[in-house]
Amino acid sequence: MKWRIPLSDIDFGSEEIVAVQKVLESRWLTMGSVTQKFEESLAHYVGTKHAIAVTNATAALHLACLAVNISRCDEVIVPSLTFVATSNAVLYAKGNPVFTDITAEMDLNISPRAIEANITERTRAIIVVHYGGYPCDMREITALAKRNNLQVIEDAAHAIGSELEGHKLGTIGNIGCFSFFSNKNMTTGEGGMLVTNDDAFAKELRLLRSHGMTSLTWDRHQGHAWDYDVVALGYNYRIDEIRAALGIVQLGKLERNNERRRELTQYYRSLLQDLTPEIGIPFENYRGISAAHLMPILLPDGLRRNVFIESMKAKGIQTSHHYPPIHRFSAYQNNPDIIQKNLPITDEVAKREVTLPLYSTLSNADALIVVDAVRESLLESKES
Repeated sequence: MKWRIPLSDIDFGSEEIVAVQKVLESRWLTMGSVTQKFEESLAHYVGTKHAIAVTNATAALHLACLAVNISRCDEVIVPSLTFVATSNAVLYAKGNPVFTDITAEMDLNISPRAIEANITERTRAIIVVHYGGYPCDMREITALAKRNNLQVIEDAAHAIGSELEGHKLGTIGNIGCFSFFSNKNMTTGEGGMLVTNDDAFAKELRLLRSHGMTSLTWDRHQGHAWDYDVVALGYNYRIDEIRAALGIVQLGKLERNNERRRELTQYYRSLLQDLTPEIGIPFENYRGISAAHLMPILLPDGLRRNVFIESMKAKGIQTSHHYPPIHRFSAYQNNPDIIQKNLPITDEVAKREVTLPLYSTLSNADALIVVDAVRESLLESKES
C-alpha cells in the first residue's frame, strides 16, 4: 500500500551512497577500519570508553545479559510494554523475565516502585526501556540496583541522543544497547551497538560478538595476528563495513534530526490539545532531553481502536501500536517458567495506545493532515 503519510521514513542522501561506494571500492566488507571508526565515533558521542558494534539490538541485549552473568533461574526485571526482543534476550541467556508495570498512563516507562516490589533473592538485573526516547527515572532505578547489588542494562533502542542530568541514555547503567533498525532515529538498516565504561564487560562483549575468538579476520589481514584461540562460546553477531559506513553518516545527522523530532512533537501536542482534547498524550512532563522516537497517543476509554486505525488507513495515514504487551503473547502465557504478574496500567495503556507518524523529514503541513485525520477518525469511530 502506498501511504499518503507513512509511520516512519529515513533521511538518506548522497552522503550515504558515497560512503557505501567507498566501502565497496575498498573490497573489505567485514568488520574493519570503518567499523572501528563507527565505534569510536559513537563512543565519543555518548561519552563512554567502549562501543561495540553488532548486527542488531537483539544481539546487543543478548550479549549484555551474558556479560552480566544471567544464567538459569536468575530473574531479570523487565517492562512488558516494549518489543519482545527485550525479554527474549533474557530467555536466550536461560534467565526468567519478571514483567513489571509502567509508572502511569502518562508515563509509559517502567515504574521504580513496581521494580522494588518485584526484587527477590533470585533477581540479578534490571532491564530498563526508555520508551519512545523518554528517559526512565534512572536516579531511583540505579539507587535501587545499588542497594540490591543488581546490574542495570539500558535498552536504549529508542533513545540514541536522549539525555538525563547531563548523561546520554545508555551510559547510566552498566551496559547500554542501541538499535539502528530502519525505523530508528539513525539507521543502518539492521544494526546495533553496545556501550559501557567497564573494561571487563567490554572485553567479554567483544569476545562473545565473534565466536569467542581471540583475534579477528581484520587483525590477521593487518598483520597483527596470524592465529587465534577460541576461549568462550561466542556468536556471530558481527556488523559489516557497509552498515558501519551508513552509521557514521547517520550519526553526523543525528543531533539535527532529533531536534526536528522534538519540534514536531511539540507541534503535534499543540494541535492535538486544540483539535482533539479527549486524546491523551503521554510524557507531557518528562525528565531530561528526549530523542522523540515515537509519538504515542491514548484513545478515549471505550473507543474501538481497530475502527480508528482502519479509518486512519482509509485516509492514507499509517499508524501503529507500541506495544502489544509481551506478557499477553501466547509464547509467554504458555511458558510455565514465566512469572506472571498483574500489570493493570500496562494492560490499560495497551488497549488504547496508537502511534502517529513521526520522522525528521515530516513537514508541519503533514502533521496537521495527520491531526485532522485523527479528529475525523475519532468522530467516525464514535458513530460506528
